[in-house]
Amino acid sequence: MFKSLSVSHIAAGLTAVVVGYSSAVVLVIEAARAAGASPGMVVSWLFALGIGMGLSCIVFSLRYKIPVVTAWSTPGAAFLLSAAAAFPLSEVIGAFIVAGLCALACAQSRALTRLITDIPTNIASALLAGIVLPICLNIFVDVTEAPLVTAIFVATYIIAGHIIPRYLMLLLLVLGVGYSIWLGDLTELNWQAGIATPVWVSPDFSVASAISLGLPLFLITMLSQNVPGMAILKSYDFKPDHKTVLSGLGALQIMLGPLGGFAFNYAAITAAICMGEDAGHKREHRYLAAVVAGGAYIGLGLAAGFVVTLFTHMPDVVIHLLAGLALLGTLQSALFNSMMPERYRKAALMTLVCTASGMTLFKLGAPVWGLGLGLLMITLERTRYKKIASAANTQVNNQ
Repeated sequence: MFKSLSVSHIAAGLTAVVVGYSSAVVLVIEAARAAGASPGMVVSWLFALGIGMGLSCIVFSLRYKIPVVTAWSTPGAAFLLSAAAAFPLSEVIGAFIVAGLCALACAQSRALTRLITDIPTNIASALLAGIVLPICLNIFVDVTEAPLVTAIFVATYIIAGHIIPRYLMLLLLVLGVGYSIWLGDLTELNWQAGIATPVWVSPDFSVASAISLGLPLFLITMLSQNVPGMAILKSYDFKPDHKTVLSGLGALQIMLGPLGGFAFNYAAITAAICMGEDAGHKREHRYLAAVVAGGAYIGLGLAAGFVVTLFTHMPDVVIHLLAGLALLGTLQSALFNSMMPERYRKAALMTLVCTASGMTLFKLGAPVWGLGLGLLMITLERTRYKKIASAANTQVNNQ
């Protein structure tokens, strides 16, 4: 393996980690804080996620000799950021385990997998759009107090997005760190070197948290991460045993959930970095790029204390800008897909606005109600369409 390792493998693996990590680490930290995690627990979240992603990348890539890149669920983190505050931290942790059990069960059953993946794409996309929309709106929430900073970040996003799109979020991250140093928010900190310490939180379970947090987290991760991730693997003609991989990821979530490992899944966009020609000319050796990515994830997990110190002391305006701009691409694709096909746009729109509202009713969060309303409207629309089609066929036969 080491004889085949090349600079291309190292560059591709590290690039995938930098792109994925820099675009979503703010969301994960803010989701942990919204859930009520203490500073030590926030460190534990990133530790658990880094170790879980790293081990799964390395083990599955070596097992199948193909680039299997895993990740945390960025849409899942965005969902937790908006929904976790309504429950005690112990119930949030319990919801992670419920989501892991759902993922494990889904991997074992083709019928259940088919049922989940048969949820209309436009409804799933509308659900995702409703979750990330409030976070994207925060891009401009501080414009009155910090107009210049907002303008600089937005201008950088627009210009760099055309010139160096792959490294856009890394550039914004550097810009955010630089601004925080200039304000003095980071220079006076007591940086602590050392390996991160995991913190165990005993889970509690309730019907409300399972339905409002666990089930939506599973669905969001499955539909917005695992399904696209499997599609990307298929597009490059890489064929791991999805049942084994998804089962392993579900088991990881169950084991690491009490430490903050809220979701493990196939990577989507960043996975492609380790699959193309940039990851090495010899196709049979490209799995080494995913192994390098796994090693980098483990390193970041062990250094989680440094990462959390860096991000938790950034100004709120920087956090809002980084999180919102990171999800703009997700919001764009989700909005586009939610409006297709035209016949189901009303159902998708209802799902979107209900989810974005942040409402809670009978201890069930907005995503649950949004998904339910959308599916109900589509069911009614399909029933109406079948009746119209049946009447038309009857009329033709009578003629």
